[in-house]
Amino acid sequence: MIPKTTVPIFAILLFCCAVRAEPPAPIEMGSRGVSNFIARMEKERKAHVAFLGGSITQKATGHSQMVADWLKQNWSDVDFTFTNAGLSSTCSVTGAFRVDRDVLSQGQVDLLVLEFAVNDDQDAMYDRETAIRGLEGIVRQYFEANPTGDIISVQFVNPEILAKKQAGEEAISVAAHKKVARHYDLPIVDVGQALANEIEAGKMTWDENYGGTHPNDEGYAFATGLITKIIDDTISGETLQTIGMPKPIDEYSYAGARIVDPQKLNWLGGWQFEQVSKELLPVGQIRSDYTEYKALRSESAGDYLYYTFTGSALTAFVLAGPDAGKLEVSIDSGDWKTVDLYHKHSKGLNYPRTVVLADGLEGSFHQAAIRVAEEKNPESNGSTATVLYFGTNE
Repeated sequence: MIPKTTVPIFAILLFCCAVRAEPPAPIEMGSRGVSNFIARMEKERKAHVAFLGGSITQKATGHSQMVADWLKQNWSDVDFTFTNAGLSSTCSVTGAFRVDRDVLSQGQVDLLVLEFAVNDDQDAMYDRETAIRGLEGIVRQYFEANPTGDIISVQFVNPEILAKKQAGEEAISVAAHKKVARHYDLPIVDVGQALANEIEAGKMTWDENYGGTHPNDEGYAFATGLITKIIDDTISGETLQTIGMPKPIDEYSYAGARIVDPQKLNWLGGWQFEQVSKELLPVGQIRSDYTEYKALRSESAGDYLYYTFTGSALTAFVLAGPDAGKLEVSIDSGDWKTVDLYHKHSKGLNYPRTVVLADGLEGSFHQAAIRVAEEKNPESNGSTATVLYFGTNE
C-alpha cells in the first residue's frame, strides 16, 4: 500500500507531466537591444546597415533586402546605406578575414546583421572552439571599428539544426554563436527555434512554408519579422553608448585576422599566379564571385611555399575543385601537419573554403614551410592547390 502522504506528490508529478512546458524563446534582446542604432537614426537621420554571412545572406531578395525595405518604410526620413556582404559557402572564420575588406572598409556601419550558423554547421563542420573563434573575431573587429555600433546575431536553420531543436538540443554552431552573442550582450534571433515552435503549433511546415535551408519568400519574411522585432522592440536611445569590450572568450579568436597577398610568399617549383579562369582551373565549375581574383596555383606534389609571419594562426582561402590535393605544413621547423583541401562539395565545383594551416601559436614570429603533398583524398582526381589569399591572426 502506498502511504497516504505520498499520494499528493504523485498527483503533482502527473499534473506536471500533463502540462506542456513553454517552448524556448527565439529572441533575446540583450540589455539594450539596438539602442545606439535607434539613437543614430533619430538624431542624425542617416544610418549604414550591413549584412554579413553566407549564401542565405547573399540572396538579393532575401532578408537583407526585406529588412532594408522595412527600415525604409518605417523610417522614411532616414538616409540609409545598405551593404550586402553575403558570400556563398563561407563560414565565420572566412567572415573574420573578410569583414574589414567587405564591411568595415565601406564606411561606419551602425548596424551589422550577422549570420553564419548554417555554414559553420553543414559546410565547415566546425567544432565549438573554431565556431567561437570565427564569430568572436568578427564581433571584436566590428566594435574596434565602431564602439557605438550595434549587432544582431542571427542563427538560420537547416534540417539538422531543426531536428536538434525539435529534440530539445542545440547544434554546435548555434550554441557557439549564442555564447559569443551573450558574452557581448548582443540581441539574438534564433530562426530555428522560432520555426520549431511554429511547426509544433501546426502553423508552419519546413518545406512548403519555410522553404528549406535556403528559405523561400515566406521563410525569408518569417526570419525578417524576427529581426525587425528586435529593432521595433528597442526602447529609443537618448544618447549613444560606447560598448565596453569584455575580455575575449578565447584568446585565439580571429580578432586580428589579416588577409595576406599570395605574392608575399616565396615559392619553389611550378607555382603560377594567374587570373581565375577555366584556363587556370580546367576542371570544375567556377563561381562568378571569384573570377575577378588572381590565384596562386600548383598542380604538382612537392611544390613548396615559404613565409615568415607574426601572429597565432595561418590560414588559406582556397578554391577546392575536383582535383584538389592536400597541403603539408611545418611551423618553425616542427612536425609536418597535413591539411586536406578537398571538400564534400568539390566533386563538380571549385569550392571556396578557408582551411586552417596552423592555429594557437605562441610567440610573435613564425616561419612556415608549406608543400603540396604526395598523398591525396581518394575522392580527388589530382594534387592541386589553388589559393586566393592567405591569412594571419595578429
